[in-house]
Amino acid sequence: MPKVKVNDINMNYEKQGAGEPLILIPFTTADNACYAFQVPEYSKHFTCFSVDPRGAGETDKPEGNYSTELFADDIAGFMKALGIEKAHIAGVSLGAAIGMWLGAKYPDKVKSLSLHSGWTKTDLFLKTVVEGWQVMARALGSVPEMVIKGIFPWCFTPELYAARPDYINALSDFVRGRPAQPLDAFIRQSNAVIAHDCESQLGKIKAPTQITFGRHDMVTSTRFADRMKNNIKNSELLIFEDCSHAGLYEKTEEFNQRTLEFLKRHSG
Repeated sequence: MPKVKVNDINMNYEKQGAGEPLILIPFTTADNACYAFQVPEYSKHFTCFSVDPRGAGETDKPEGNYSTELFADDIAGFMKALGIEKAHIAGVSLGAAIGMWLGAKYPDKVKSLSLHSGWTKTDLFLKTVVEGWQVMARALGSVPEMVIKGIFPWCFTPELYAARPDYINALSDFVRGRPAQPLDAFIRQSNAVIAHDCESQLGKIKAPTQITFGRHDMVTSTRFADRMKNNIKNSELLIFEDCSHAGLYEKTEEFNQRTLEFLKRHSG
């Protein structure tokens, strides 16, 4: 996969498809392959750029403080390096938090914004959950194993675990098969999650925005929905009724259909 120099890092990415550019920003710990179930559909209509953010995948992992604003600066730099003037931006969880900053700080670069399982400002509940992941990652000495044992139960409903254990095992094997995020890089990245606060910036977002949540999500629950919907001017809200935090895996066909419909409506 190609790499490009962005700010102080070399950023790894994958490009697939044809059409208007669509940049897919991963969630915490993940690399570009986290959108493996979306790119085959999205790429029929868009040129998909799936990136490895700072500190993850094959992108550089420098020391120092990370922030969701810095990650957004990296995406803006990525676009400049590749000569992309304007793109559709989509992100899940941390990717959505980055998308908010990008849409607010670089509004002219964003044609549409897709914010899935996002949040405006980390509250005590979310901070406590993420600090628990940090404790578990340190204890296990393995970020992938922490993801499977610590993060997965927050991403999927108990019903999915009960009905499709083989699918959960397949997703676990998928995580283990990707480049493992080093522990120190995870701590820096998750500290950025804990510090995230974009509430005062939301009014600067100009792009048409799709906001989605899972009805059963606890990490970034619908407690954030009104704050996002009411402060992002041209936005629409969609709730996936049978999902928790990771609708892109829990109800893949419905997620792809509903998100692609929004993207196609705002292309051209």
